[in-house]
Amino acid sequence: MRLIRLWIAEGFVKVVQGKKPEEVAEGYLNELFARSLIQVAETTCNGKVKMCRIHDLLRQIIILKSRSQNFAVIYKEENVSWPEKVRRLSAHNTLQNVPHDKSFSHLRSLLLFDMVGSLSKSSIYRFLSGGFRLLSVLDLQAAPLEIFPDEVVRKFHLRYLSLRNTRVKKLSKSIGKLRLLETLDLKHTHVTKLPVEILKLQQLRHLLVYCYEIESYTPFHSKSGLGALAGIASLQSLQKLCFVKANKGGGVIVKELGSLNQLRRLGVLKLRKEEGMPLCSSIEKLSNLRSLSLTSIKEDEIIDLQHISSPPQFLQRLYLTGRLEKLPQWMASLHGPVRVFLKWSRLKDDPLETLQHLPNLVHLEFLQVYGGEILCFKAQGFQKLNLLGLDKLEGLRTVIVEDGAMPYLERLIIRRCKLLEKVPIGIELLNNLEVLEFSDMPHESMETIRSRVQGEDHHKVAHIPKVYFTCWMNDCWVRYPLEGETENETSLQPAVRYK
Repeated sequence: MRLIRLWIAEGFVKVVQGKKPEEVAEGYLNELFARSLIQVAETTCNGKVKMCRIHDLLRQIIILKSRSQNFAVIYKEENVSWPEKVRRLSAHNTLQNVPHDKSFSHLRSLLLFDMVGSLSKSSIYRFLSGGFRLLSVLDLQAAPLEIFPDEVVRKFHLRYLSLRNTRVKKLSKSIGKLRLLETLDLKHTHVTKLPVEILKLQQLRHLLVYCYEIESYTPFHSKSGLGALAGIASLQSLQKLCFVKANKGGGVIVKELGSLNQLRRLGVLKLRKEEGMPLCSSIEKLSNLRSLSLTSIKEDEIIDLQHISSPPQFLQRLYLTGRLEKLPQWMASLHGPVRVFLKWSRLKDDPLETLQHLPNLVHLEFLQVYGGEILCFKAQGFQKLNLLGLDKLEGLRTVIVEDGAMPYLERLIIRRCKLLEKVPIGIELLNNLEVLEFSDMPHESMETIRSRVQGEDHHKVAHIPKVYFTCWMNDCWVRYPLEGETENETSLQPAVRYK
């Protein structure tokens, strides 16, 4: 998505009637993949491309061609000769010895990489003060910035601005001068409030203002976001808004979100139960929504989603963090969801009854979702599920997998289920399971499961290539593979952190 947003800002994406620029750009990517000009480097569990790369040889050809035509320059070494006209500059590690007698009047894009520790604060501000009249893309990701550089607001043609991973705390009110801005990326900065002048940016399509706390376990308040901004409904071009707090302004802010009918991704924090009605009304109006993330103000605060009669039919990802009285029945009517994360739901009824027939679900995670003793995955349920995570189901004693359930499951992670003392019944039926992991269980439970796996239940898991037992030790995750695995697999290693 970062690449797609850059293409759009550069003007590389043609207007196609009936299609959003993001959709057209995605078509470009798919064509390049099909021609093997770009390679897929990483995908999500549902096959969506997450990262891509190009072959080294092709990259060298592109660099040489780009430089010869003054299309783009990569600046890594101080002894590199500087071209007469630079249109796109990618600077790595240093901006030292950039010739100040050269004109930057043709520069369209400036991207900085790996500047931490190699660039003084004063030099970055000084560099930005030079020219750049035609600049449309400015990516200052991880640059040593603590104060928003006022020089930026003089770049009136700017369409893309990223301050991601900087220490900037506050935006200047003059940000309203950037009337052409389409992407404002403030992810992992210290910005928690935007000036009201942001509402002047009528072309803004992607507004990313949030930060994740990464710890051994994800706490309830693991995300920080944007303070409620009255009048946000005026930003009619917004497609991505993550995350906005609902606690200041309450139902008024939640109600305004329903006017942003171009939204494809929405994240709302600090919801209260009484905001359920206006929230549901707004969600029903967001017909283009693909991703929805909702978090209540505290663990025992209810997220009320029972008032939706016509949910967004294109919804693909649903993240609910907070207590639910029951799973909304409308969830069972959806066809699009590929990822569902439920956290701190504390449901009284078995959630599998509602979720098992979602036809495209590939990734399901539970954290303190259900207090029952048994989870039964019934035959013909979860037909496309690829990854299942069960975390801190404190009453869970038994997991049952019926014949025909989860036929494509590849990864099963069970964490902090303190009463569970045996492998899932029917696990031998999961022919495609590649990883089974028990993580941070009580010592007695872990030892009981491990002895069963190595003894009487070994035939049930013999078909699984990797069986792990993971615990938190000395401020890191240590993973113990099942005895008898290969030497590479038996070496202790940090486990992957899961959200």
